[in-house]
Amino acid sequence: GIETYDQAEAFFVPKLSQLHDPFLMKDMKVAVDRIESALNNDEKVLVYGDYDVDGTTSVATVYSFLRELWEPDKIDYYIPDRYKEGYGISKMGIDWAKENHFSLIIALDCGTRSIELIAYAKTLGIDFIVCDHHLPGEVLPDAVALLNPKQKECTYPYKELSGCGIGFKLIQAVAKRHDLHESRVFQYLDLVAVSIASDIVDMMGENRVLMYLGLEKLNKNPCVGIQALMQSYAIKEQYEVGDIVFGLGPRINASGRISDAKDSVKLLIEKDFHQATKAAKVLNEHNAERKDRDTEITQEALDLLQNNNLFLSKSSTVLYGEQWHKGVIGIVASRLIEYHYKPTIVFSENDGLLTGSARSVKEFDIHEAIAACSEYVLQYGGHKYAAGLSIRKENFEDFALKFEEVVKNTISEEAVHPSIEYDTELNFSDIDEKFMRLLERFKPFGPGNMTPVFRTNQIYDTGSSRVLKDKHIRIVGKQDGVTMDGIGFNMVDNFAIINNQKCFDSCYSLEWNRFNNKVNIQLKIRDIKSCD
Repeated sequence: GIETYDQAEAFFVPKLSQLHDPFLMKDMKVAVDRIESALNNDEKVLVYGDYDVDGTTSVATVYSFLRELWEPDKIDYYIPDRYKEGYGISKMGIDWAKENHFSLIIALDCGTRSIELIAYAKTLGIDFIVCDHHLPGEVLPDAVALLNPKQKECTYPYKELSGCGIGFKLIQAVAKRHDLHESRVFQYLDLVAVSIASDIVDMMGENRVLMYLGLEKLNKNPCVGIQALMQSYAIKEQYEVGDIVFGLGPRINASGRISDAKDSVKLLIEKDFHQATKAAKVLNEHNAERKDRDTEITQEALDLLQNNNLFLSKSSTVLYGEQWHKGVIGIVASRLIEYHYKPTIVFSENDGLLTGSARSVKEFDIHEAIAACSEYVLQYGGHKYAAGLSIRKENFEDFALKFEEVVKNTISEEAVHPSIEYDTELNFSDIDEKFMRLLERFKPFGPGNMTPVFRTNQIYDTGSSRVLKDKHIRIVGKQDGVTMDGIGFNMVDNFAIINNQKCFDSCYSLEWNRFNNKVNIQLKIRDIKSCD
């Protein structure tokens, strides 16, 4: 969609000046007025957010900014307990706010559908400002202000901000009202970048600007908490989106999955590096436990599927385990799709209720499918490809049957079979350092601007390809006299296709391989198949 020089310049050289005026967002002036009123009247303000990466970075961003304006005992933050309170606004959280004399709650990454709870808070004399990016329902909450570009009446030019991105727009507006230097707001861009990458939102428009400049901040001058976490994860010359998605994000997320998400906020708001290092150690311990549970439950779920052919013949996968940990079932659902490519819901049991995490396959709206089973669903929310829900234990069989019926009748033939879309065909002779430098100018990659995938045909194994650690394959392939190295993770089952100098076609992305002080271009293999 880029057709002019100005559009190209805006894409390749994102600048802060490209960010939209926050006051273009519906209710922004009302929200800032209410914050000003609270500040002037010495009210207590509670910054409330969800327990995932987007929620905890949102809380850290808004709380860190506002505590510079408030008296220390007049501002605090709150993250609901995943197991006692569940997702989003909770009655327990509102009651805690009332007991502790808070009269304004700023809700981040949640609240758009919390109609009854926000009405309940109002009866207690507590106002809400909701900063959210989830799809609104037909009825909107009776909040003082609803900052959500996806509501019908909002004309804000960009609709795909993360929850933290909307929190960022709020503090940008407050800073503008107070005539504060822009650096007071832009110091939180690294946290915004972490939320954008981790929440897998669109990576074009305003998000591209925030992500690009946030990565710059993260690499040059990260906040103390992120710095400590990066050092505990891996010390690198340059951190990229993948380091957030696979390194920093899971560690921040692990606290809410395994223990208390406040551990993540404590790290992200910390100003002392020594204390931040201690906090990062706690997050790493949570993440190690999360990995163990994730691996264990995934294997149990796979065994359950393998031992029951009825499951394998269905169009959907719906499972539950009494002892499965609620904090990792979303990850398990994603893992199951890698083995059995179909819409998947994994439930865990908690106090007689089943709480489920749903993950979808390409082009299938799982949120809509769950809505079609609403007679068995107590509550649900989420997106097209990922959702959460709760049902009564006694309704599990009926729900599973209904969900299977909905999926079977609505899923398209294209969505049943995994496929790889590639951008263009390349010859190995096209790939050199100049080509890589051009590709890198398209970063950061993500939804809306995905990592380019290429296809090369008529590749011959040189005889040097091999299996690594019994599950990965290292490919050394030659095409028209040019040799390239490639790595295929968890692709050992495909080794027979290329072994013994056979001809194959491949889809792949390109990356720099840095190992033993050597740098070379390598193929990151997406798939291989025998030559036609």
